[in-house]
Amino acid sequence: GTEHFWCQRLTAVSNIPLMLFFIGLIISLHGAGFEETRAALSHPLTALVLILVLLSGLYHMRLGMQVVIEDYVTGEASKVLCLMLNTFFTVAVGVVCLFGILKLGFGV
Repeated sequence: GTEHFWCQRLTAVSNIPLMLFFIGLIISLHGAGFEETRAALSHPLTALVLILVLLSGLYHMRLGMQVVIEDYVTGEASKVLCLMLNTFFTVAVGVVCLFGILKLGFGV
């Protein structure tokens, strides 16, 4: 219980500067062309921070949804299924996004 609580609080705190960076990046790229956007996203520091945004945000989302599922889904089989789907969804979104960031980062 307490480990889950602290992990969610830790990711919440880490998401503050990470999301501010992400929002600033989106605002700075508003109106930019494809090549300028690609160049900005392929910078190693930007790619690393975007990976941190992705990992922290997805882990925080998974923990939050886990609490909602545990509190509101009735029936043990339904609860286990929803918890598994929550994890699978998080991993699927993470893999697709990570692939995109790495592809841009390495310029492939």
